[in-house]
Parts: sequence; structure tokens; C-alpha cells
Amino acid sequence: MAGAPDERGPGPAAGEQLQQQHVGCQVFPERLAQGKPQQGFLSSFFTNNQKCQLMLLQTLETNPYVKLLLDAMKHSGCAVNKERHFSCEDCNGNVSGGFDASVSQIVLCQNNICNQAHMNRVVTHELIHAFDHCRAHVDWFTNVRHLACSEVRAANLSGDCSLLNEIFRLHFGLKQHHQTCVRDRAIRSILAVRNISKEVAQKAVDEVFESCFNDHEPFGRIPHNKTYARYAHRDFQNRDRYYSNI
Repeated sequence: MAGAPDERGPGPAAGEQLQQQHVGCQVFPERLAQGKPQQGFLSSFFTNNQKCQLMLLQTLETNPYVKLLLDAMKHSGCAVNKERHFSCEDCNGNVSGGFDASVSQIVLCQNNICNQAHMNRVVTHELIHAFDHCRAHVDWFTNVRHLACSEVRAANLSGDCSLLNEIFRLHFGLKQHHQTCVRDRAIRSILAVRNISKEVAQKAVDEVFESCFNDHEPFGRIPHNKTYARYAHRDFQNRDRYYSNI
């Protein structure tokens, strides 16, 4: 979603699937019933799981959006551990991933994440939710305005609404299109995880949109592509060094 040259965007056939992805803050009923998910020894030999683990490792080590978010989480006292805070699992429907706030874990839907670029987008989106969970007292489950704010931030900062991805979805050419895309995707994500009407979701997004759209932490700017994300990461590291020397 960053629109960088080395990321292959989804083809037109995948455009509709993208509309269903990134259901941040999802609490999966089957996970609650089973307790903390366990990765069995044999699961690592399944093709989807092995592919998911390899793509996750590549994302954590190379993606500039993710590297900045990991540094920001660590700086905020919430260091991320790959084995503890990520879980590759099969999911129902077209869900690509979610942040399970009940156990502070990001779920990656190994049966739905189709390529490295897709993995990059999902991990970035869900890490923004994890960052919000770390830095603020977010009431994910009963306060829809809190959820709306994090969804606005995730859609705005993760590259979900990059020009390249919107072109693949055949959505482009509108005035203030980025803002429109962020609103639409935030509403869609809320409806995917809450049993509420579209009107209620729209109202929540409208109420928080201005302040949450303009909250660019930890990037300091809207990172429209990988180059912007690298600059933002450099600035974050320099800012951290500056404050450590005061």
C-alpha cells in the first residue's frame, strides 16, 4: 500500500477483497473460547503457516513503516516480540488480520494474506492499533469513538489510501480523495468488527475525524510511500537522540 516500486499492488480482481481487509481491534470469538492461541509443532509444516512466518519476518526486518512503528513501540515501553505478539492463523471470510486487544496480539490471516506487499500493509495497519493501545487508554470494546479514531489513524498512516492502491480499486480523481478514502475505510473497518448500523459508524468517524486525521504519531507526517516512511523513521531516530541528550 505504500506505492513503492518494489511492492506489487493487487490486481483488479483483488481490489474488492481489499475492501474487506484490516479489521483492526478484532476480538476473535474462537480465540476467546480457546484461550491464548498455541502454535502446534506440526503447524509450522503447513504451507500457509510457513509462508506467513517467512513474509512476517521479511516485513519486520525490511519495511520502513514497520521498523518505525517497532522503534516507537519500544520507545513507549511496549517492545514487540515476534513470537509473543504475532500469530499466523486461518481466519473466516476475507479478513486479513486484526489486533486482539484482549491479549495484545496481532493476528495475521495466513489463508488470506496473498503476497509480501499484502503482508506489509496488514502488519503496518495492525501495528498502528497496537501503538495506540500502548500509548493511550483505548476502550476498544464499548467506546466506538475510540475505535473510530484508531481506524482513522490506521487508514491514514498505513498506506491503505495511497494513490496506487486507490487506482487498483478504481477509486481516483476526486477532490480531497485521500480524506474520503480514509473515512470510507475507517467506517468499513468499524462495521466489520461491531454490530452497529452504518449511520452510527459514520457518526463516530465524523466526530473524531479532524483530530484523529491530524494525529500523525509516530510518523510526524502522512507517509504516502516508502520514501516518506524512511524519512519519518530517520526523523524519529534523530528526535529520540535529541531528547536523550537533554
